[in-house]
Amino acid sequence: MSSLVGPDEDDPKGKVPVPEDVQNAIRTLIEWSGDDPSREGLLDTPKRVARAWKEYCIGYNEDPAIHLSRIFEEVGGYNEVVLLKDIPFQSHCEHHMAPIIGKAAIAYLPRDHVVGISKLARVLHGFARRLQIQERLTAEVAQCIWDHLKPHGVAVVIEASHACMTARGVRTPGVGMITSRMMGTFLEDQRSREEVMSLMGY
Repeated sequence: MSSLVGPDEDDPKGKVPVPEDVQNAIRTLIEWSGDDPSREGLLDTPKRVARAWKEYCIGYNEDPAIHLSRIFEEVGGYNEVVLLKDIPFQSHCEHHMAPIIGKAAIAYLPRDHVVGISKLARVLHGFARRLQIQERLTAEVAQCIWDHLKPHGVAVVIEASHACMTARGVRTPGVGMITSRMMGTFLEDQRSREEVMSLMGY
């Protein structure tokens, strides 16, 4: 059974106790990397790292679809594209647990209701704050909006830099990856797809 640690300077209220086996795992990684986990500067690092990862992966504790539950039907007859672009996000790749940092553009063509624009960003963050690959993140955001808003169309484009490529492996900085997912009208109608991609800046 894992024992829990009490509060420390990094978490004075003790809100996020860290199991001892988690701390030991991080100490092992530090030692395996070549450093001494018992030296002064690293004594509290296992707890800090553990709490940081709880924060990085907070998306596992929520259902992103909940943000789409409140809709607005009084839209004054508006039936054109709704687009939120340049939404910054951070995630971590599931292969190396390295940072993914990028931006997303999310668009939908409403049927008879809309949702608050901040909710689109919340859906993105809900899925991004998990271990991810960019392709799945793109598909999950689009599918969530499609399933719960039931619009005529959904378009999601994500552009990101992956530290697993820029800081290790081939070590090629400045490289960006772009993924897209089109559904409904944006998939089936070329002119609609071209319009939304142009509005997104692609």
